[in-house]
Amino acid sequence: MTFNSLTFLAFFALVVLLHRLPFSWTMKKANLLFASYVFYAAWNPPFVVLLWLSTAIDWWAARRLHEAQSESARRGFMLVSVVVNLGLLAYFKYGGFVLENFAAALASAGVAWQAPVWDIVLPVGISFYTFQTMSYTLDVYLRRAKPADSLLDFSLFVTFFPQLVAGPIVRPTDLLPQFATPRIATPPQVLWGLMLIVLGLFQKMVIADGLLAPTADDVFGATMLLAPGDAWLGTLAFSGQIFCDFAGYTTIAIGCSLVLGFSLIDNFRSPYAAIGFSDFWRRWHISLSSWLRDYLYVPLGGNRRGTARTYANLMITMLLGGLWHGAAWTFVVWGGLHGLYLCVERVLNRRVGHWPVWDRWISRVGLALLTYALVNLTWVFFRAQDFDTAWRMISAMLLFDTGGAPLLDTFPVVATLLTIGGMLAVHWTMRSRELHAEVQRVPAALVGLVWGAMMFLIAITQSDGDAFIYFQF
Repeated sequence: MTFNSLTFLAFFALVVLLHRLPFSWTMKKANLLFASYVFYAAWNPPFVVLLWLSTAIDWWAARRLHEAQSESARRGFMLVSVVVNLGLLAYFKYGGFVLENFAAALASAGVAWQAPVWDIVLPVGISFYTFQTMSYTLDVYLRRAKPADSLLDFSLFVTFFPQLVAGPIVRPTDLLPQFATPRIATPPQVLWGLMLIVLGLFQKMVIADGLLAPTADDVFGATMLLAPGDAWLGTLAFSGQIFCDFAGYTTIAIGCSLVLGFSLIDNFRSPYAAIGFSDFWRRWHISLSSWLRDYLYVPLGGNRRGTARTYANLMITMLLGGLWHGAAWTFVVWGGLHGLYLCVERVLNRRVGHWPVWDRWISRVGLALLTYALVNLTWVFFRAQDFDTAWRMISAMLLFDTGGAPLLDTFPVVATLLTIGGMLAVHWTMRSRELHAEVQRVPAALVGLVWGAMMFLIAITQSDGDAFIYFQF
């Protein structure tokens, strides 16, 4: 069941209706929990068992470590949670990857061994909910939070359907307290939530799937040498596609939650207006970048143990962040490039420092465009199915090989350039602004006109209900 389907529309309408009926708060939470299991079971019912397992283990481990008297016992219960969660993630997501690379390593040593076929289906959203449940146990272990008083509340925290499959990755201190007292959305909250749902569907169905995906698919699916312009256009199209696809999901999730009376954190803040890569990761997939910072980078030592250790910690964090996205070396390279960017940026900041010239608007725009261009080089490895495709794209983009024949027709070229240009303009305009505050400043008639236009474009877009890109992670 995806947000961009009529099935979800009917499902969500029923959930909202039940939530607004005069049931007790406990009954309403039980309805939401049951609805969340139904939502997840729509993909593959047996995998609901994994949700139950994560819920039971982390509920038990957090309570036991909170009650434990010795530090070794506390650490032991924390490790049970981490090992179970990462074990499930490793088995389902990385089992085949490990076997393939083990076979390749043996082959390089002259040992012939055929890895068994890995036919395990990847549970949708497993990377998201394992990190979310681990954050609960780790926060209790680090004494940042206390164990939940209610198993019902904790189960709903793990499985809350708007953000279950593709985030944002919510911290227990952000969501659990919201389940403690009755919540019914006010009319302004319902209206704003519905507007966000429409905006998210517009981003996904009209921009990502309708305008940009065909260009990206054609370019990355080509087997011939590409012209530099086509390689750049395909990569630019994917940069817009993945943002509108993922930010669209998050926007719908926030909107659905708001209609039910709950608040989720923002996951994107105009990332393509970032000036530098530290700024980019403060704006892109914020819930993951902050998770990696708090539970990986800082425990590794952060920037507290010398320059060399800081660079090593950055690289380790970003390499594992790349691997989190997918069981392929292309994702590792994607993360490694971002780690390298962050290290180089840190070196330049230490040696060059702050120049007054960087405060000029034209310098800031130039640095933002440079950041965006370098981010696009990393997107090649994120999107490419293999290194041959990635190298063919990079060779054309960096003018190492310019002999490719033109691939794209006039319409996809114009559509991509206009869409990406508009997206960058919006990101720069909204760089330091909040959407809700800006909408409140606009006349209601104009807001209604734009809202209606988005709904019309959604309705006429020929969409097959494609799944969101981050469902595979």
